[in-house]
Amino acid sequence: MPPHRGTSAGTLLAYAFAVRAFTATEAIDATGLTRSTVLAACEELVRLGWVRELDDARAAGEYRIGRPARRYELDDAAGVVVGVDAGQHRVTALAADVRGTVLGRAEGNLGASGLDVAVRLAVLAETVAAALADAAVDPERVLVSVVGIPAPVDAGGASPGDGGFWDRMNPGFADAVPGHLVVVENDANLAALAERPSSGGTSFAALLSGERFGAGLVVDGVLLRGTHGGAGEMRVLDLVEGVGSSDGIGATARRLVLEAFAAGEVPADGPLPLDADAAAVFAAARAGDRVALAIVDRLGDRLARVCVLLASLLDIDRVVVAGAIARPAAAVIDRARALLGDWNFDPVPEIVASSLGADVVVIGAVAHAVDAVRGDPLSFPIRPVHA
Repeated sequence: MPPHRGTSAGTLLAYAFAVRAFTATEAIDATGLTRSTVLAACEELVRLGWVRELDDARAAGEYRIGRPARRYELDDAAGVVVGVDAGQHRVTALAADVRGTVLGRAEGNLGASGLDVAVRLAVLAETVAAALADAAVDPERVLVSVVGIPAPVDAGGASPGDGGFWDRMNPGFADAVPGHLVVVENDANLAALAERPSSGGTSFAALLSGERFGAGLVVDGVLLRGTHGGAGEMRVLDLVEGVGSSDGIGATARRLVLEAFAAGEVPADGPLPLDADAAAVFAAARAGDRVALAIVDRLGDRLARVCVLLASLLDIDRVVVAGAIARPAAAVIDRARALLGDWNFDPVPEIVASSLGADVVVIGAVAHAVDAVRGDPLSFPIRPVHA
């Protein structure tokens, strides 16, 4: 049986994950293990394929006098992780090494078939296979796959049965993706994991804001989930005055364009077509179009109300507007900031746009997969590639 977390080999492997090349002496100083224990653990980890021995310090030009030190490093190719953003309409998959360096990428389009479970599982499987092919990696080398979905997910990977959307988004993925461990997680929670490095020690919400609002919540450094995985679900917005639904910035922009046409507010020679999307609205607003500017103001008011709700309930420092909509919606975010500055609600959270764009969920999925491997790496069977 391989050693697990808590053994000397597990202690040394945790150290190897935290550093690059190291000598036995450096490992001794960092772990408190004896020299004989460190050397034995290194040999065991080399045998298992988790660590590889490098040229000695003298050959590397780092040691000139006396006996050269043996040098080791984590074998990044010991295994592969897969992160998947399995949205209703689009699937993105990344294959990465055990440090999280992306090796391959693929995208799949569900179109209008996203609620068809058979189609959803087939497209997801094809997209993951394409990402692994792009990385030139055998699927058998996958240690962990993490699939992000637009539905609440409990600690066991299950979504509350609703007989509809949530069931279709989370039909079970164990047969569709490879891996010794397959993890299902809420997409907004994965966005929060992706945003955590840039948000430091703050309490914050990663607010997915395109088609729907959904929040990944980190409070006092802890990602909130809730008993049924529903923390951050925004159905409560149906009851919030001035918001009225969990529709996100993109979906609401399209609706407001249709309402403006129905009210006869859009001039025939104006820049907004009947089927204008959010990007078209924002472009028209930058050009000074009166209708588009009014829509941006309404979207800013809506976003500000959502931020007040989150800050009032959770006392968070920051709301990170995330997803593909974040950068194009700069004017909406600016408007929300201005309104929060004028309103008498404390605490007032900082509102920022994510820099991760449409990949925020899949980046978080890779990070979550890496965390799962690092949590107990020696529980995963691997095939040495540098033997």
